[in-house]
Amino acid sequence: MSSNADPLANSVWTRPPRSRGAQPTLSREQIVRTAIELLDEKGLDGLSMRRLGSRLAAGATSAYWYVATKDELLELVLDEVMGEIEVPEVGAADWRTAAAALAHGLRAMILRHPWVAGLFGVRPAMGPNAMRMSDRMVGVLIAAGFTGMPVAYASSLLMSHVIGSATMESAWRRSLAPGKTANEAVEDMRPYIDDVAARYPDYGGWWRENRDLDADRLQDEGFAFAVERLLDGLQSWLDRGGEAGPA
Repeated sequence: MSSNADPLANSVWTRPPRSRGAQPTLSREQIVRTAIELLDEKGLDGLSMRRLGSRLAAGATSAYWYVATKDELLELVLDEVMGEIEVPEVGAADWRTAAAALAHGLRAMILRHPWVAGLFGVRPAMGPNAMRMSDRMVGVLIAAGFTGMPVAYASSLLMSHVIGSATMESAWRRSLAPGKTANEAVEDMRPYIDDVAARYPDYGGWWRENRDLDADRLQDEGFAFAVERLLDGLQSWLDRGGEAGPA
């Protein structure tokens, strides 16, 4: 997907602003929002500079005034959706509440824009919205008592869980037939699960005890459970004095 040999060196955030000719009528904000609309409709493979220009009814020229390549455009849209995530300012909430708010906000953003998972780790997240979120998260963790590299480790632990969990959930949602809910999909699978559960006693026992599970609610509750257990672990590590080695 990426054509840059060195995405950091060729990032839209590290090069000087362009100043060639008169500024087009369309703003960068209009172009970025339209690109996000296309991505939400068609995914990463459905976005092209030509298709964007057609949607803007202005040709691709206006977009190229702001970005040199599609990769640069993707950096802009990545930062734009990162701006949807709210993290409380340091001192506005205890560290666990702030960290949980980031986790839930990031998950919600990924579920709204499933294509964004394909940009994490591929396109640099160095724009103002991403940096604001990172700055607040670092401040929250430092205020909690994390110092040095464990600040990065704790942040990475939370981010990795959220991105992995939300990416899997998003894929599950996309696998459903149009208009079908998760609960309806589970109902369709019940005869098969009932059959195989008889051959796997532990799974079968759990399944029989939880036959009335709400698959739609399970995603939300399971995510919240996992975040709280991660925060329990980090708090326990702090309470032990934050030793550098493994427990």
